Amino acid sequence: MKHSSISAFLDRTAAALPKTPGALVFAEDRTEVASTLEHLLKLGFGTVALFAGPEIHLSEALEARVHRIPWDMHRDGAVITAVNRVIDAAPGAWLHYCYNAEYLFFPFCETRSIGDLLAFHTEERRSAMLTYVIDLYAGDLGKHPDAVSPAEAMMDRSGYYALGRPDPANHNYPKERQLDFFGGLRWRFEEHVPPSRRRIDRIGLFRAAPGLTLREDHTFSDEEYNTYACPWHNNLTATICSFRTAKALRSNPGSRFDIDTFRWQNSVPFQWHSQQLMDLGLMEPGQWF
Repeated sequence: MKHSSISAFLDRTAAALPKTPGALVFAEDRTEVASTLEHLLKLGFGTVALFAGPEIHLSEALEARVHRIPWDMHRDGAVITAVNRVIDAAPGAWLHYCYNAEYLFFPFCETRSIGDLLAFHTEERRSAMLTYVIDLYAGDLGKHPDAVSPAEAMMDRSGYYALGRPDPANHNYPKERQLDFFGGLRWRFEEHVPPSRRRIDRIGLFRAAPGLTLREDHTFSDEEYNTYACPWHNNLTATICSFRTAKALRSNPGSRFDIDTFRWQNSVPFQWHSQQLMDLGLMEPGQWF
């Protein structure tokens, strides 16, 4: 379903968004746009919205199942602006945002829907869920020079770590229940990644609320949204498995010719299953079994 603008999209869907979880997909290029949308529909999102330029083409069947919003992804703050517009228009809605060639996984997602997950998370009095962005990459860059291959995807099984998140308002002491997470390609090839873009944590699932805003560093204006767990026990977490960093490192002239492979001794095939991610400690089922 095509909309003439984000305003037209929100006029038509804002009232329905709080009833079922919604997903916002931002297409930076043509890579794996369809597979990203299909993955979200399979997870059970009631509203899937694609923000993209006219160069992105979908099949008629897929076009009929998603909302298409014309959006200039090259403008400053393109994603932040769009997410905050949706937050403002649909308080109470559970939302997920991601880029093309990114795939949300949560514990037991093969048999449970996104609605099941968020119903439980809401019962635990949580309004946001931490997601780790786990890099995917093709094992053979000669065969897949853009580093994207869902059928032959690899991931790092180790090399992830966390540091306390300093609070400038409190003499840079660590913030309560907040950490900065690192690892994957952004860590292994950090010389090609600006320091401000090396974190792999994102609040990929959250509940819109009046006055809430997403900030440029992918944290929220409400500090409780940025925590990894509530004070009394561990909560659910999820992952966003993403080709985005690999794709960027291969398309950027400054890094493309310095990297002939992303594989190392801790590379393993990605199994496209939540159990692998839980076994590696990359997401937490909390009290949900």
